[in-house]
Amino acid sequence: MIGMRQMTELRMDQNPKPNMGAFLYRDPDQGSYLLMQLNLLRLDQVLTDVLLCADNTEIPCHRAVLASSSPYFTAMFCRHFRESQQDKVGLKGISSSILSAIVDYVYTGTISISLDIVLPLMQAASMLQYARLFEACSYFLQEQLSPDNCLSMIRLSEILHCRSLKDKAREMAVQNFSDVSASEDLCEMSLPELMGYLEDDGLCAEEEQVFETLLAWIHHDPFSRRGSISDLFTKVRLRYIHPTYLFQFIASDPLIQSSTLCTELIESVRRLMFSVSTKCGSDLKPLWMTPRRYTCQETLVLVGGRKNNEQTSREALLFDERTQRWQWLAKLPLRLYKASYVCIHSILYVLGGLTMNTKHRVVSTAVYTLSLKTNQWRTAEPMIQPRFAHQSVSYLHFIFVLGGLGPDRQVCDTVERYNSMFNQWEIMAPMPTAVLHPATAANDQRIYLFGGEDAMQNPVRMTQVYHIGRNMWSKMESRTVKNVSAPAGVIDDKIYIIGGYTRRVIAYDTKANRFIKCENMKERRMHHAATVLNKKLYVTGGRFINGHDVIEDSDSFECYDPKTDTWTSKGTLPYKLFDHGSLSMVCVSNKSNPP
Repeated sequence: MIGMRQMTELRMDQNPKPNMGAFLYRDPDQGSYLLMQLNLLRLDQVLTDVLLCADNTEIPCHRAVLASSSPYFTAMFCRHFRESQQDKVGLKGISSSILSAIVDYVYTGTISISLDIVLPLMQAASMLQYARLFEACSYFLQEQLSPDNCLSMIRLSEILHCRSLKDKAREMAVQNFSDVSASEDLCEMSLPELMGYLEDDGLCAEEEQVFETLLAWIHHDPFSRRGSISDLFTKVRLRYIHPTYLFQFIASDPLIQSSTLCTELIESVRRLMFSVSTKCGSDLKPLWMTPRRYTCQETLVLVGGRKNNEQTSREALLFDERTQRWQWLAKLPLRLYKASYVCIHSILYVLGGLTMNTKHRVVSTAVYTLSLKTNQWRTAEPMIQPRFAHQSVSYLHFIFVLGGLGPDRQVCDTVERYNSMFNQWEIMAPMPTAVLHPATAANDQRIYLFGGEDAMQNPVRMTQVYHIGRNMWSKMESRTVKNVSAPAGVIDDKIYIIGGYTRRVIAYDTKANRFIKCENMKERRMHHAATVLNKKLYVTGGRFINGHDVIEDSDSFECYDPKTDTWTSKGTLPYKLFDHGSLSMVCVSNKSNPP
């Protein structure tokens, strides 16, 4: 018989051999457990071998723990300094309460940071080289930042040599410059500091406010600062300042008049505007060509029109690109049928139209304006002639109003121009041929009218061109042009004509004087609107002819990219809309990011 031991050995031999490799065990709680035990030893003064002293207070500690927690103590206890042999080590410039809090932090990994202790704690953390504690204090101060204290925080960060706090505080100052510019702290800045803000592309402020800020800074200490006016003035982006403000307020300021460079720059701008040219001289070009600050966002605004085919709308909507949602703006003061819409100097203009909220419908000369900054409608200088179903276009500091229907309901050929520098209207040369609903655009000192229809509602196959500087018209017949009630937009010297009782999209190259065929729209569209944002065409609403030749209203919202010659849907409008205005407006936003 086989013995028991032999049977056991036989069974083991028959089983696979176990894995003889090592088992690596990691205790996730070992670090915190060790720290807790060390702290208990410290509190019981077991194995403590050094006393940290401050304000006649002695705190027992372990050299090994201190040396392992900070480069400061590593050097003190491990590099033959005299403190390595001393039982007591005095730390000057640190209060006993702060030192005690830091020692507790070393042994427990926790500390309570409050406004009462954050500054001395931060200074002590810097001195004792506790970098993580120093940054924790910085984070606490960053959470307390506001437009009221951010400039003071920058001063504090410089004293403490805290880069993270300085960067965050400056970011807040840039994004909230409208509030910060009114503070006393700003007036205490040095010239290089102020220059740094004014030349920042991310500064969240209108250029008018940039100018007012530099004036306030100089007037705070005029005797020593007035000589800086020329350097500061070159940081103001003159191209984006309203001409009235520039030529009436800025040009007449005594500080500006005292500087030859400033007066020469303003005079160069004046000559540029009076020449009706977009080309500037070498003295002005570097300043004039400076782009908008990237906090100045282009945004899409829709206004007026016929809503849901029911009535003329008073609504004004803004499309928020970040949230992809529509926001309601202040409503138009009254309902206007077939008014025209244009934007200049970041102000929306609604011109003329047929009033719809009176018993007797009146063809209007009224002009209403809306600023996104105030979100309030105001009345402006009225047009010379009442009209509706007309076209409007802006160019430099001018608004041109062309054609339309007068009080007698006859198609008119008259043209008038609004000069925003002088706030006045004047009659210009009439159109060669009176047309309704042409595609209208301005580019390189010219206004182009493509197609439209005559008084008998017959399509006009013609392009009419107005030379702004010469106040002269020319026209040319074209079989390519056959649009009615189509919008147009300009991108890189090409005028895009979108639909108009057709699906066609064509681009007129103003330099090569030729038409280019583009990708068609999905439906035959008319009475829609289009505007250019970031070199793309955004087309909204209108009316379309469906597959059964029935006219329907549209709530479509589409985008055309000339680079790829493609259309993409942006969703839908909040309601069906046609005969409305669609405009690109610039607003200052502190939420934008650099391109």
